[in-house]
Amino acid sequence: MSHVGRFFAGDDDQDGANRQTASLAGMAVALLLVVVGLFLIRKLHEKSMIEDCLMSGRTNCDKVLAQAR
Repeated sequence: MSHVGRFFAGDDDQDGANRQTASLAGMAVALLLVVVGLFLIRKLHEKSMIEDCLMSGRTNCDKVLAQAR
């Protein structure tokens, strides 16, 4: 019976390595989504400021955007 345990010990190591690889891949995807989300938030905020400026009837909206940066 002890031979069976030794035979499958390599499979446990491989399963552990596969789980670690999958966890790292999941973390990388989550980090990528956070970075993309922050980029989108920043760009949408800039567009919103320009749109608000134009809707208020101003003509120098490029200065408003330059002050926000």
